[in-house]
Amino acid sequence: MSKNKDLAVVAVSGGMDSCVTAAIANQNYKLAFAHINYRQRTEKRELRAFNEIADFFNVKERLVIDYTHLSKIGGSSLTDKDIEVTKADLSNKEIPTSYVPFRNANILSACVSWAEVLKAKAVFIGAVHEDSSGYPDCRPEFFSAF
Repeated sequence: MSKNKDLAVVAVSGGMDSCVTAAIANQNYKLAFAHINYRQRTEKRELRAFNEIADFFNVKERLVIDYTHLSKIGGSSLTDKDIEVTKADLSNKEIPTSYVPFRNANILSACVSWAEVLKAKAVFIGAVHEDSSGYPDCRPEFFSAF
């Protein structure tokens, strides 16, 4: 990796989308990784994967943020054990129970704030509209508006 590369902040959950996004960002940027814990059911496993991916890409700049307010707000089966997690159904037109209200905006806001401090030139987030199960904050319109 060239030391002359500009820096990019990458939101990394630890899943496949963010791993692929990190690989894409790594082609042209030096990486800084941000991870958000919001008391999601998979929090420990995601954090472990985040660190494993950061180790793989030799990322030194790492930021883990606790957004516990997302679980306090509620409304998602990912943060509320009293709400049943529904199976993914890509043909369903309804927003699934696993949607965390406005999560990606919260993640992007944190990444942009950190990017300003680091003087990063780009921010990356891995969100795929086609397999998002209807999440409003994975739609192209959301990212255009953001």
